Amino acid sequence: MLRTLSKPTILLVDDEPVNLRVLRQLLAPHYNLTFAKNGEEAIRIANEQKPSLILLDVMMPGMTGFETCEALKRESATQYIPVIFVTALNDEHDETEGFRVGGVDYITKPISPSVVLARVKTHLSLVQAEDLKKTRLQV
Repeated sequence: MLRTLSKPTILLVDDEPVNLRVLRQLLAPHYNLTFAKNGEEAIRIANEQKPSLILLDVMMPGMTGFETCEALKRESATQYIPVIFVTALNDEHDETEGFRVGGVDYITKPISPSVVLARVKTHLSLVQAEDLKKTRLQV
């Protein structure tokens, strides 16, 4: 998939097609999107495409979202990609676990479109600021 310079790429990871469709409809006008149905596929795509941000479900067959995030954070090629969990798990323990394994944010389902857009925009702007800082340090 080719990236345009104007739109960051977001990897959406969820085993439920309905959830991917909802996020696609919300985010596609603003971002390039790529999709994965499980943790293994998400890791492969993240390594190949280096998305700017990952929206990751927690409850999936095989690897959970928490396990997927831990694996992404262990790899040098993907460790700095921010991960936002998007999940039906709304317990404080689950949210804490999401941050412990390296997530930068935690959104519970059913999603609020305005909240998802705001949080995605915020985390992408932090990524851009970090990239700018790295570029300045290299110069």
